[in-house]
Amino acid sequence: MRYGFRRAIWILTLALITVSCGSDSNPIGPSNQPEVANLQDNFQFQASNLTGTTQTLTYTWANTGTSANVNQSGTVSSGTATLTIRTPAGVQVYSRDLSETGTFTTSTGAPGNWQIEVRLVNVSGTLNFRVQKP
Repeated sequence: MRYGFRRAIWILTLALITVSCGSDSNPIGPSNQPEVANLQDNFQFQASNLTGTTQTLTYTWANTGTSANVNQSGTVSSGTATLTIRTPAGVQVYSRDLSETGTFTTSTGAPGNWQIEVRLVNVSGTLNFRVQKP
């Protein structure tokens, strides 16, 4: 009985440490005027006035095509902001730093529910990108 109790306390402590180590800092909130439009074949994301933001955001996006055009037009003044896109099978078809601006094309993949991940590490600036079926 004592072993089970000790083990439960150890697991709970480990879980709390894991949660506290993985917490967001300065997450995107109302003051950043976030705008997300997640429509079939058209995904748009914008957030302004970020200051030292560390956060990972993941969206499921319905793409009826086999590739996507990505337009990046934000201004990242510091930190690292990475956009990663995966197919329904989890195959990475795109990964680029959001400090790069321009229009890019993903690799090809199967139609369906694609995953869009925005990973921010100590980011300051404005994020703005669009992912669309060609």
